[in-house]
Amino acid sequence: MSFWQQLKNLMQFQQNKPQFSLGNKSWKREALPETNDQTKLFANLAKNKAVLENVFEVPTNKDIIMREFTIANINKKAMLVFIDGLTSRETQNLAILEPLMVFSSINSRFIKNSIEYCLKLLLPTNDAKPMDNFHDVINGILDGTSALLIDGCKEALIIETRGWEHRTIGKPAIEPTVRGPQEAFSEHFRTNTACVRRYLKDPKLITEIFRVGKRSNTLLAVFYIKDITNPRLVEEIKYRIQSISESIDYVSDSGTLEELLEDRPNSLFPQMLSTERPDRLASFIREGQVGMILDNSPFSLVAPTNFTIFIHTAEDYYLRWPYSNFLRVLRAFAIFISFMLPAFYLAVVNYHQEMIPTDLLIAMSAAREAVPFPTIFEIIIMEFSFEFIREAGIRIPSVIGATIGIVGALILGQAAVAAFIVSPILIVIVAITALASFVVPNYNASFTVRILRFIFIVLAGFLGLFGIAFGIFLIILHLASLNSFGVP
Repeated sequence: MSFWQQLKNLMQFQQNKPQFSLGNKSWKREALPETNDQTKLFANLAKNKAVLENVFEVPTNKDIIMREFTIANINKKAMLVFIDGLTSRETQNLAILEPLMVFSSINSRFIKNSIEYCLKLLLPTNDAKPMDNFHDVINGILDGTSALLIDGCKEALIIETRGWEHRTIGKPAIEPTVRGPQEAFSEHFRTNTACVRRYLKDPKLITEIFRVGKRSNTLLAVFYIKDITNPRLVEEIKYRIQSISESIDYVSDSGTLEELLEDRPNSLFPQMLSTERPDRLASFIREGQVGMILDNSPFSLVAPTNFTIFIHTAEDYYLRWPYSNFLRVLRAFAIFISFMLPAFYLAVVNYHQEMIPTDLLIAMSAAREAVPFPTIFEIIIMEFSFEFIREAGIRIPSVIGATIGIVGALILGQAAVAAFIVSPILIVIVAITALASFVVPNYNASFTVRILRFIFIVLAGFLGLFGIAFGIFLIILHLASLNSFGVP
């Protein structure tokens, strides 16, 4: 059997296998366990208050407010429970407490249920939902809404009163563009979901909301267009989300969620795309992919992905096709240069000098005559120095960030050449490699390129061009066996 036939069979097996990998374990399709936290509310207000005090550790917990009062017209005791700092005091005073305590003189003899009476006649709020179990009430309070409990009722009203301070929509910091929208996601969940809706005014756009993390209860929105996206893909993603919700305590950021959902978390190659631009997320959803937004995270996730998606940028959608295609070819060439150029230079200098023109070889030998270290040592020193400069430029305050580039790239490089630690041509090689690595548009994909660069340097140092060919062969085999939610 030929190699290509074996490769085809392997890919078919990956697509049709009955098991799916999550992390380092494999699991078969089983019914998810039922949760036991759906305890019903009591009809007695004192019992409900005791349960909530026990859950929220009151009075030790000082930011949990339990405001008790009496609804005037029906003479019923009630309690408003909320977290101070997450809610809007103006909304609570004007739309909840004042109508219930002052203006509740509406005739209620035709409405026997107190919750229904308050919901239909007294509360002028845009969102209020009756809940009958402690699980939903507690999650609502933690989300920033207010819970209204009335004595004699087995239901509570979850009233929309969110009002904490949050960062406004700003310009993209990681994915800037010259042409196109200039806005990025923030950490506010509802602001982010509304941004997607503004770009996709499609009635078939479905937004399903889940909670991930047994203890963090972080909100996660899943976006897809019903009549475009593959239903099996949607079911697979929803199943994986529900599975990690039952096994992981805290999910705080989209990076953690990405690692938990992807098929092969140990692979160097990312299997999901992260983006901070709502217009880019909307474009992927239009193409049949699934988008995910996690609360408190300014980055969204896209699944499934393939290799070519990481050389695309948001600006490609707003340029004419000759310009965008030229830029994509340029980025692909830059990716190849960024992890292959140092290794290729090392292999040619150490093992394949006959490939270098005679005049250039003489000039390179003259430049390296005073350098006491082997070529592989020079390259590793300069590559690690550049990685130090890049990491330092990210971590230090932005006021002196530009100074790092001048000191590191100019002064350090010139001093290394003057001290005969490295040769001048190697400075040129490392500089071109650094510029090419900055062309990689995706932040996660740039890590892949940076790590592969060192792997290829080691292979070229031991085996020359044969080591480089061997490394490329292994990468192709790995990519051929890699799936992103069933898509090769």
